[in-house]
Amino acid sequence: MDWELLRERLEKTLNVPVKSAKWSWDDWRRDAQESGAGSLAKGGEVYFFVQKEGQDARLFTVREDAVTPVERRLVELMLEAWNVRDKKSPVTVSELERKAGLVREWFREQQELGLVQAEMPDTLVSQLGLYSTKIPLLLYGDYTTARRVQYLELKKLLESFFDAEITLIPLTDKEWLMLAPENILSIDDKEDRDPDEETQEELLAAVGYGLHEMLENEWVGECHLAVHYPILPSKELYAAILQLRETMMLGRTYHVGSTTHLPWELQLEKLVHLIPEAEKAGFLERAAQRLDLAFDPETLTTLEHFFQLDCNVSETAKKLYIHRNTLLYRLDRFKQETGLDVRTFNHAVLVKIAMLLYKVTKRK
Repeated sequence: MDWELLRERLEKTLNVPVKSAKWSWDDWRRDAQESGAGSLAKGGEVYFFVQKEGQDARLFTVREDAVTPVERRLVELMLEAWNVRDKKSPVTVSELERKAGLVREWFREQQELGLVQAEMPDTLVSQLGLYSTKIPLLLYGDYTTARRVQYLELKKLLESFFDAEITLIPLTDKEWLMLAPENILSIDDKEDRDPDEETQEELLAAVGYGLHEMLENEWVGECHLAVHYPILPSKELYAAILQLRETMMLGRTYHVGSTTHLPWELQLEKLVHLIPEAEKAGFLERAAQRLDLAFDPETLTTLEHFFQLDCNVSETAKKLYIHRNTLLYRLDRFKQETGLDVRTFNHAVLVKIAMLLYKVTKRK
């Protein structure tokens, strides 16, 4: 292996001077065993183990203050990978998991700092090859904590579904981040669908619903999935994870029966959620006298479908399998009981907001 070439590449990646050094093998083994890692901090320098050469240990060294803990571990992994490649051995699954774990640790570090925006370090981006546009999806499995989900098992299942390489990152025991290539939106197996005539949101929704169905049937059982717009991970991954978690929270809070959560369908819910609790309570208190009795299960179902179908009477009647006049009767009855006509824009908005708050308050 050309170690000088490797040193130059490492120097370019870290953007700091990287020097080559040699210790006696016995000295390195003694000190390294004490640290329990592939690197050692000593005298203001960090020494990285490269290779054993006879009775010596070849090392790379950088200033200790020039690398973060995450970058230090990334360099260790990089050197291990180069050793494996030089021996013509495949990268093990444990190395894939460890690399993915570095993203999780980096994300947690940014959270502890209270950041809302953060760019991934180049060393982390290069380790996982996150230079191209990806589609982030967040999976939450409602399985018991006693169940151990195998990283490789899930990764293979996802890559079989997408027919593409997927970056899989476990954020928690039950929470998994998936990064799929953008070209999955152009893959269309159905003759009656023309992807050129569908919006990006429709294509992303189709991916989300299809993936959730597969996962629920073949892997974790009950689970939730949040979808995000395509991003450039090196610049936007941190913010995307925060937004995916927000989408998951909003969907599970305001639409209990839903399991696939799409941010463009939760914009009103996001605004409502930001309203102070005292203001929410005041709004519901003012509306409760008119709406509490009117919000029976049949009326709630009718109104939910009515709003989902853009207040279209004919389409709502078809969706509910009722006659158009039956739907009009229900809407008129609701107007008589509440004084609110949901066929008008202002009243429809008020009722929609009240429904969102009513369902959450009732569950509490």
